[in-house]
Order: sequence, then structure tokens, then C-alpha cells
Amino acid sequence: MAYFNTTIKDLISERIGRNTFLPAIQREYVWNPAQVEKLFDSIMCGYPISSFLFWKIREEKKKDWTSYEFIKDFDQEKPHNKEANLDGVNQDIYLVLDGQQRITSINIALRGSYRFFYRKWRTTRLYLNLLWDKGDDNPEEMTYQFLFKEDETPLQRTDYPQLWYRVGDILNYDDAEDAKDSIENQLNAFDEEAKKKARKMISKLFSVVNVSQNINYYEEKSDDYDKVLEIFIRTNTGGQKLEYSDILLSTATAKWRNLNAREEINEFTDEINKIGTGYNFGKDFVMKGAMYLTENLPIQYKLSSFTKKNLECIEDHWDETKDAIANSIKLVSRYGFTDKNLVARLVLLPVAQYLRGKNKGYLTSSNLKDVEDQNNIQKWIIMMLLKGVLGSATDNKLNSMRPVVKLATDYFPYVELCRELKIEMTFNDMEIENMLNYSYGTKYSYLILSLLYPGRDWKDKKYNEDHIYPQNEFKIKNLRAKGYDDATIEKYQACYNSILNLELLDDSENKSKNAKPFDSWLKDRDANFKERHHIPEMNDYSLDYFLDFIKKRKALLTKQIKEFILQ
Repeated sequence: MAYFNTTIKDLISERIGRNTFLPAIQREYVWNPAQVEKLFDSIMCGYPISSFLFWKIREEKKKDWTSYEFIKDFDQEKPHNKEANLDGVNQDIYLVLDGQQRITSINIALRGSYRFFYRKWRTTRLYLNLLWDKGDDNPEEMTYQFLFKEDETPLQRTDYPQLWYRVGDILNYDDAEDAKDSIENQLNAFDEEAKKKARKMISKLFSVVNVSQNINYYEEKSDDYDKVLEIFIRTNTGGQKLEYSDILLSTATAKWRNLNAREEINEFTDEINKIGTGYNFGKDFVMKGAMYLTENLPIQYKLSSFTKKNLECIEDHWDETKDAIANSIKLVSRYGFTDKNLVARLVLLPVAQYLRGKNKGYLTSSNLKDVEDQNNIQKWIIMMLLKGVLGSATDNKLNSMRPVVKLATDYFPYVELCRELKIEMTFNDMEIENMLNYSYGTKYSYLILSLLYPGRDWKDKKYNEDHIYPQNEFKIKNLRAKGYDDATIEKYQACYNSILNLELLDDSENKSKNAKPFDSWLKDRDANFKERHHIPEMNDYSLDYFLDFIKKRKALLTKQIKEFILQ
């Protein structure tokens, strides 16, 4: 491979978007503003920023590979790269195999913007404080003050001198003196020492961007895709971790025949994340699902799995795969599984496999058999999540579930799956004790509370975790005001926030209850309220008898969870 040098200005102005692009095997941009600021601090300090690897492709071969544009204006809501149009590029092209995060960062900093959310959505550009003096007190801080900020927005701090210069403006000048002249009017308000510092700073910025040949890159000229892929994998094992799903996505993009894999998978991931109250599924889940749902394909992320034949097989079944995954998410979202409590997402794959064989009306069916079947899917997922079944050796377990689900047609095979996985379909005493100790609002609390309502209609209903005895009553100052001693306060504090003092109420009930004392609110409830929410029979439900309530309710909840069954 040949070795070359160039300046940042030439790279950004003469190459990016003209003859230098990104290959489909590259991941998307993931750096945050602080990483970009640190990169420019290193550049200003003259530190090496590592070399780059470009893949040179002859002009006549340029359309053999899908290429993407570098991002100039980055938006966290829309982070995807656009496919490059090479029709007007009449020369050899270069695809960046190593260094796309750094090059994209430089491109954003010098030619574009970075939109991100911090309390509100902000569209920012990179600025340099020309008057910054780091001093010697803090050797760990950056030497220069680079900052992504909104244009014309002054910073609140005034304990140090500020003269903010938009870094990208340095590209407008061919001479350092012209760059210094451009800020003269802004220097009028400062003394001579500050003016000297600002001129020196902008001269340094001009030098590192426009003059110094600090971009060092190698060229790979091979037409052998497998060789290039191997180089790509090896050069991307450091820095931002390269997941095998990224390799699969990248390889699929190059080897699918009719569809653009990158666009298909990105769009589908965005689509399923909008289901229900919103999720945060990643490409890793989608690609694992594609491998699981494509019959006879290995599930494991191994390079040997990414053959042309296998990837084309995924493409052939892609529409079917999308429908199955989306339907599994739609189903569980209707049962109250959220991004927070769906703690092992791969549990959805056997459900997706089962739904793949169901008719389109299954999800909305009111047929008794279908409703019972869906209720059992809900209960099976709860059990799998609470028992942590997919916490380890996940691929082996998914592999063992595949043939079991394949044989099922009339009902979801929860009994057969539990038998295959060697898990009991009940909870033992230790498991129940651990569950009852979980606190309000944790990732398992909603799932545990769901066990307490076996006959409830869950579909499309919103239920809220609620403190039976309002949590406001358990503030230490409020307990002391009622005359409780420290030992009693400690006991109250230990259990008021646990499952033992929680219930699931619908929206209207939750709003009406608000923070009313439980004994007064209970008087207005319907005749079945106590049985429905496992409230023990007591003569007095005032706060004085809270520990009695907890003891008796624990017995009721233990009994209910032990009776939890899949029908």
C-alpha cells in the first residue's frame, strides 16, 4: 500500500464529496461533540491523530460498490448517511476504510453543524476561543478551548476573556495575514496583549488546517472484496467497538442483489422504534432477528456465516422477516411491555417466528382461542424475563427453541419451550422472596406486578405503578411528625417502596387516588377492589397498621405468584 500526506483543507475541500466517499461496510457516525472538540485540540497541539486507510477504485469499477456521502450537517434525530451519486464523478474514487469517524468530525467542524439534544434541541457549530489561556493549574484539561455552540449565542461565564471564532471560516483564506485581518474589527475592545494572543491563535489555526500536511493515509488498490473486508475488520477492532452486526449489515449492503440493505435495515429499525410508546431497538437486534427467522441459517455472529448465499437468503425473506418482527413488537407493546421492562429483547424472536405463520387478523382477533394464546405469550415472556433465561448462552438457547416453534401451528408452544430450556413454569420460594423485594419503577417491577392480575384485560390499556399507601407519607419528617420512633421509621422506610406496597391502577383510578391516605380512599372503592388488588382484610387501614398490612399482603402475593400458571 502506498503512503501519502495532505492538508486538512485539501482533504475537506478537494476530496470529500468529490472523489472520496464511504463504503457500505462502514458504520454510521457515532462521535459526540466532546470527542470532536478533543480531536481539534490534538490537531492544534500538533499531536498525531493516527493514519487513515483509503481504498482506491478505478473509475470503470466505481459503480460496482455502493458508496455513501460523508455527513456535513449531523442531526442526532436523523443520523443516516445518504447514498452517493457518482454519475458526475469522472475519475478514480476512494472509499475510506479506516478513519471515517475522524474525517466526518473534521467535515462537520469545518463545513457543517452538529444538532443534538441537551435540555432542548440545539444546532451548533464548532468555535475556538481566540483569547483562551489554559494556565498551568489543570494539566488534564484541553490546551485550547474548542466548543460546539449555537451561532451568536454568548456563554454565560464571564470569568475569562472570550472571542469566539467559527473554526470553519479559516477555510476562506489562502494567507494567514488575511485570516488575521478578518478579526481586526472584533479586537478593538481588547488590550494589546489580548490582540497579540488572538492573532497568534488564528495564525496557528490557519497553519494546522491549511498548511500542515497532518493527514497521513495509505491507499489499498485491491479489487478483491474479501481481502478489503478483512482489512476493514482488522483496522476497526480498536476505538469505537466494531460489532459483528455492523459487519453483517455492511457485508449485506455489498452483497444483496436488489435491495439496499443499509437503507432497508436503518429504516426498519427506525420504524419499529416508533411502535407503542417507543423503543430503542438497534441494528444488532434486527440483524440477529433476520438470521434467526431465515430458516437453516446459523444464528451466531461468525464471519463464516456471512456468505453470499446466506446473505441473499436473508434478502429473499426480508419482507417476511420485517412483518414477523414488527408484529411481535406490536403484540407485546399492547400488553404493557415497554423499552424499560423488555430487558432481554431476544425473547421476542420465538414469538416473531410463531407469528410468521399466523394470519393478518391474529393480532386484533377477539376469538377466545386467539385471546388465550396471546395471554399465554404474555405470561411466557414475563416468566422468561423474570427468570433471566436469556442472560447467557443466548445463541444456544435460541437455536434450541427454533425447531420447537417450527412445529407449532395451533398454539404458542410455551410448555414445549420451557421443557426444552429446562425451566420450571412456576416460581420457587427464593425467587418469590427476591421478586417481592424489588422497588417501585425498576425494570422488573411492572413485570412482577403483572403476575398479580391473571384475569386482567391488558390489550391497549395503560396501567400505572401506584403506591397503595402514598409515598409522601413515608418522608422521614412526616413520620416523625406523627410521633413514630426511629426503629419504626426504619421499618416503614424499608418496605414502603417495595412490591408489597404497590399495585397497578388504570389512568382514571390513578388520577383519582392521587396522594390520598389509603384508609380514606379505600372507603369509596367498589366491592371487588380488595380482591382484585390483593388487599388483606383488616379492621384498620390507617398508617399506624402499615407493618401489619405489609405482613398480610406478603402472604397474599406469595400465594398468588405460586398459583401463576400458563393455561
